[in-house]
Amino acid sequence: MKRVLILAAVASACCWAQPAQDCQPAPSNAGGALYPCIHSDLRVTFRIAAPDAHKVLVATNTADSGFGKGPVDLVRGEDGVWNVTVGPVVPGFHYYWFVVDGIEVSDPSSESYFAHNKELSGVEVPEKGADFYDVQNVPHGDVRIHWYRSKTTGSWRRAYVYTPPDYDGHAGARYPVLYLQHGSSENGSSWSRQGRAGLILDNLIAAGKAQAMIVVMETGYATQPAALLAPAPAPAAAAAGRNPSAFERIVVDDLIPMIDSAYRTLADREHRAMAGLSMGGAQTLQIALSHLDKFSWIGCFSAPIRSFDAQTAYNGVFADPAAFNQKVHLFWIGAGTAETAMHDGAKAMHEALDQAGIKNVFYESQGTAHEFQTWRRDLADFAPRLFR
Repeated sequence: MKRVLILAAVASACCWAQPAQDCQPAPSNAGGALYPCIHSDLRVTFRIAAPDAHKVLVATNTADSGFGKGPVDLVRGEDGVWNVTVGPVVPGFHYYWFVVDGIEVSDPSSESYFAHNKELSGVEVPEKGADFYDVQNVPHGDVRIHWYRSKTTGSWRRAYVYTPPDYDGHAGARYPVLYLQHGSSENGSSWSRQGRAGLILDNLIAAGKAQAMIVVMETGYATQPAALLAPAPAPAAAAAGRNPSAFERIVVDDLIPMIDSAYRTLADREHRAMAGLSMGGAQTLQIALSHLDKFSWIGCFSAPIRSFDAQTAYNGVFADPAAFNQKVHLFWIGAGTAETAMHDGAKAMHEALDQAGIKNVFYESQGTAHEFQTWRRDLADFAPRLFR
């Protein structure tokens, strides 16, 4: 514990060591910190002051993006500052953390982002020529934090709600809604912070490439107390022979009604979409395909699809291609080419749907793995197709 306290106290000493000329501070750094810094060849240098430490490593959950296949050792300098350069790293956003004498700690020089069920550091490696998720000189919407009471869980919940740039200035206008879900171990803030969803929508709307829309980002976990458990599944679920999860009940019974009540929405299935990444993609498939009376636009980003039969999957929703194609205006599937399992599953689903006569879109993010650069690209392709 003493070493961790010393680390936190002296880490700011890293800031006085000016990086090499070709190494620029990462956009994700906190308060003017100079490290991590990004080299012109996309290598990344990490630095942290820990004079009493015996061993320091840097670890990430996206080792296949250029960080190395495991935690990487930092080298101690005579001044007690530890350094390492890794990469080149695939452009985009990557979580990381330090391991100081066996204890995992965040980098005080980085902004914090919720992932792995805790606050972690993150490094943004700019992609040359890509500005679709950057702050641009365009009108900007707002991301609002909206607290509401869930009947399903009997507790207060927090949704992050993006409203488009003209929302407050056009009191008579109503908007379609995209429900956008995060991945496992993340939360409702992840799409707006790590994913930059608000900026992506700002830029698309300003360029006339996407319709102005409301985007709702909720935390995809829920536990239904025993006292609130319904004696039987809801009628639609019972007819399909399935028992909906607590989160599915929240989306259908609590979240959608709340959003339609609190915001100026176009409150019908024709103007309601759902999409999600990884775990959120799986939730989207389960919820949206079970409630086609609520959703007509569906996006699946890097979902874990291990086997797929178009005749039987999701209670046979694809068994009648003509009926499905009439109800669903967009069924969108995407994955990064470097996330092998997710990509293979998504491609197999796409091919099976094609053979079955189900209209769908398949998108590949070239060279990216199970990471936010994949999902930013997914959103940038998916959103312009909505509500047309």
